Amino acid sequence: MTDLETRAAPSRAGALRRAAPALAGYAVVRALGLLALFLWSAARDKSAYTLLTARWDALWYVRVADLGYGYEVRLANGDVHSNLAFFPLLPWLERLVAAVSPLSYADGGFVVSLFASLAAAWGIFAVADHVYGRRAGVCAVLLWAVLPVGIVQSMAYSESLFTALAAWSLYAVLTGRWVTAGALALLAGLTRPVGLAVVAAVWVAAAASFAGEGRAVVRERRAAGPDATDAPAGPGTRTRRVLGMLLAPLGTAGYVLWVGHHTGKGPLGYLDVQAGWRNGFDGGYAFARFVAEKFTSFPAALAGVGLILGVASVVWLYVTGVRQRQPLPLLVYTGVVTALALCASSYFGSKPRLLLPAFPLLLPLALALAKARIRRSAAVLGFVAVASAVYGAFWLNGSGPP
Repeated sequence: MTDLETRAAPSRAGALRRAAPALAGYAVVRALGLLALFLWSAARDKSAYTLLTARWDALWYVRVADLGYGYEVRLANGDVHSNLAFFPLLPWLERLVAAVSPLSYADGGFVVSLFASLAAAWGIFAVADHVYGRRAGVCAVLLWAVLPVGIVQSMAYSESLFTALAAWSLYAVLTGRWVTAGALALLAGLTRPVGLAVVAAVWVAAAASFAGEGRAVVRERRAAGPDATDAPAGPGTRTRRVLGMLLAPLGTAGYVLWVGHHTGKGPLGYLDVQAGWRNGFDGGYAFARFVAEKFTSFPAALAGVGLILGVASVVWLYVTGVRQRQPLPLLVYTGVVTALALCASSYFGSKPRLLLPAFPLLLPLALALAKARIRRSAAVLGFVAVASAVYGAFWLNGSGPP
């Protein structure tokens, strides 16, 4: 077992009490963001609730919940937008909420995101607290809340649901709860394509644990002499680890294979569905070309500089996490999420939203804030929270997150 696995996790009641300041702070930040959105929307004679529940991807999730799979829109340029591109867990939950309450599917999506965002905040705290301590955990949650695109956490989108499942799966890995980690990874894989990142984290962590056991056995045998007997981890622990590994990919693999069967295009059918949306993975070529084109005129060049600084900041945060020796599961998860977000050829305005689940990127900043004086940390976070609330209201009333 690794050192992380030997650390005892607190009881549920104790864990909730420990996370209470982080959750309270998160709720305040999100309430501020929603208040700014409702005020801004009212001034523009728009419905803030419609912006949260009935535009962009939220409409596609509602269509899945209402009509099932098979709905598509054919565009004039020949592109085919199929709702098969959207993974099923959020629509399933929207149906469940509508079945047990008078709420609509869109209302159900908002309710799911509301509770999922709190679960995500708790999961982020649990991971950061486990690795760096309680104060860093609080700072990590607040940093996630005040991200410029943080308003997405309150939308009827799947980001909050996915982040909650991913965070708690990673926490289960860190605390050696392999079956739980695998089951949550399975659910994350039913939520978004980036569920592959959670699967990779579980698999790499499990493989590292097996390798660590092997090295420990060799060291013990050498120290004890030729008459020593092997003392590997108990069979129950190893069985649970294998079971977690087997469970983890079933969500992603199951849905992708089902889409291939449903479309009659085989195991790679889901890639054809994504191609209809002009989504793909080209190693970042299209994004680099998009950034380069910004420098063809002066006003656009400023946006190009901003994009370069943004990407450089993401890379710097990841490298800093490596230098600070973040646990391997976090590094693997963050690396896959970041690579899929930055190297995809999808709509470039979505990239900040696609990075939203990569919360371990915030841990170096959270650690720095945790070491600063409380008043200074509170002032920084308070200022950023106001700026984020204003930007979120402006953004959602404008181009918004496609």
